[in-house]
Amino acid sequence: MRDPGRGGDPKAFGAAIRDLLATRGWEQRAAVGGVFGNWPGIVGPELAEHTRPERFEDGVLTVVADSTTWATQLRLLASTLVRRLNEELGHGTVRQVKVLGPSSGPRRSGAWRVR
Repeated sequence: MRDPGRGGDPKAFGAAIRDLLATRGWEQRAAVGGVFGNWPGIVGPELAEHTRPERFEDGVLTVVADSTTWATQLRLLASTLVRRLNEELGHGTVRQVKVLGPSSGPRRSGAWRVR
C-alpha cells in the first residue's frame, strides 16, 4: 500500500529541500546558518579572521571579535553589515549587529592598585 501523503513524480533534491524548509518554517534559520558558514564571503577574509558570528536571536546578530581594535572596527561597519546581511537574508531580517570584544574575565573589585 502507498502512504496517502506520498506519491507523484520524484522531485529534484534541491526543490525537495526548499519545500521541506518552507513547510517547517525553517527558511530563515537555514539562511542565517548559511551566513555563519559564509562569514568570510560576507565580511571579507581579513575581518573574518578576527571576528565570528556567535548567535542570531530576534533580529540581533551577535558577533565576537578577538581584540578591542577589531571590535571597534566592526562597530564602525555595523550599519553596512546590517544592510549587506539583509541583502542576503531578506529585508528586515537583521535589525542590529551587537559586537562583543574579547573576554578578559571578571575584574577585581576594590581600590586601585599600582604595581
